[in-house]
Amino acid sequence: MKMRLYTPAMQGKGIFDGGKITEQKPIGFPGEGSVINRVGPLFYWAWAHTPEEGYIPLHPHYSFEIMTYVLKGKAEHGDSLGTRSTVGEGGAQVIKAGSGVSHEERFFGPDMEAFQIWFEPDLQSEAKKKPAYEQYEHDEFPIEEQEGWSVKQILGDASPIHLTSEARMWDIELMPQQKFSQPLTKGKALAALAVSGEGSWKSGEGHHEAFHERDFMLLSTDEDEELLLQAGDESVRIFLIEVPERVNYGLIPKKY
Repeated sequence: MKMRLYTPAMQGKGIFDGGKITEQKPIGFPGEGSVINRVGPLFYWAWAHTPEEGYIPLHPHYSFEIMTYVLKGKAEHGDSLGTRSTVGEGGAQVIKAGSGVSHEERFFGPDMEAFQIWFEPDLQSEAKKKPAYEQYEHDEFPIEEQEGWSVKQILGDASPIHLTSEARMWDIELMPQQKFSQPLTKGKALAALAVSGEGSWKSGEGHHEAFHERDFMLLSTDEDEELLLQAGDESVRIFLIEVPERVNYGLIPKKY
């Protein structure tokens, strides 16, 4: 196991609507301060916070696959396709931008939190497709629960979301001192964001790496192995995204 850890100070920051929306960005845009600029097809990852209500006006997107995942509160989406919809906690909104679409976003608190995550497929191929919007509620996602932990599959496997980009994503919650086994695959990168609590990763060879709340981590391996994720003295909620380290199409330059 190889792990690189990035504290909140090493991540990017963003502000919208006069400060009504603030963002911590594990993977940001140029000039926003994040050390990591992409992980394979994982192009952008922002964690937005809105105490009461915030609005981002109509703006365009092309070819990318963009997911808004709501941790708390509600997110309203409107777009140039005529869509107007709202999703609550645990739900997701997916834009497949294709040949081009414009959308606006409104976040509702109290204490609203959401991720916006961009995945980069083959943009030249995607640009030939019609844009589309999809929405999924919390109870549409598969959830596995055992004593001490629960895992929600957001992308990949049995998830209802089907992207062109290769990606898998999990929402994992661990009770204090509980453990969870997570595969780490050669050729894949595992991006992890600790939303709450602190814990550690352990490899079969005894390698141990600790993390704290709001830390962002990148894990990789030279050979397939099974990692042990363990919570500390408090519950842990952590999100994992697995993507290939390399893809068989050109990725657009993203220079800082």
